[in-house]
Amino acid sequence: MHPLKHPRNAVFIGLVFVVIAVIYWALPYFSHAHVDYAGVTMLGVLGIAMSIMFYVLIAGSPSE
Repeated sequence: MHPLKHPRNAVFIGLVFVVIAVIYWALPYFSHAHVDYAGVTMLGVLGIAMSIMFYVLIAGSPSE
C-alpha cells in the first residue's frame, strides 16, 4: 500500500522544505538583518532532492 495516493504527490513533501527556505530568507530580509543565502540555497535544493527521492521510493514500491 502506498503511503501517498499517487507518486506525483511527493512534490508536496519537497514543498515543505522550499516553504521553510522562503521563511528562512524572508524573516531576516524584512527585519533588515543578515540573510544567509547559502542556507536558503541549501534548503531550496534539499526540497528538490527530497521530492525526487520520495517520488522514486513511492513509484518503486509495490502497490500491494
